[in-house]
Amino acid sequence: MPSHTAPHRPITKEEPYGICFVCLGNICRSPTGEGVFIDLVKKEQVEDYFYIDSAGTAAYHTGEPANSKSQATANTYGVHLPSRARQFEAADYTSFDLVLAMDASNHSDLARLDQQNQYAHKLMMLRDFDPTPEDRNVPDPYYGGMAGFEHVFAIVRRSCETLLHQLLPHIKP
Repeated sequence: MPSHTAPHRPITKEEPYGICFVCLGNICRSPTGEGVFIDLVKKEQVEDYFYIDSAGTAAYHTGEPANSKSQATANTYGVHLPSRARQFEAADYTSFDLVLAMDASNHSDLARLDQQNQYAHKLMMLRDFDPTPEDRNVPDPYYGGMAGFEHVFAIVRRSCETLLHQLLPHIKP
């Protein structure tokens, strides 16, 4: 069972629920989260109720598309990764209801950006929604082979499915 519940509020088309997936460089894990969640909300026909994005805690890859291995893995499952890498900024907290860190290091970096600690309720780990969270970190597949990207995709998909399941009852047509 997931260890946490997403912050919730009524979700409407006029006030879509904002989710930002965050990893280090915004080319592997967080674009996968963004693409998977977009795919899931489209399948549920509720895409108008969500604002979905991804970012990195560092600006190493600003403007680049998702890593080719992440894209190939996602494409295998019919998922498109539309993101272009960007760095998460403190001001982003005001645009999102939920900021999902991929690992403990990303979580720490994101928490440091919230100097007044006013957005702590929005910051969670993606694997807080994973039925089998292990150490709560989504491993970085960047230096691994395709098996690492497949593993990350599976973690991200099941975590996103649980998250969406928690949020669907809050949609107000």
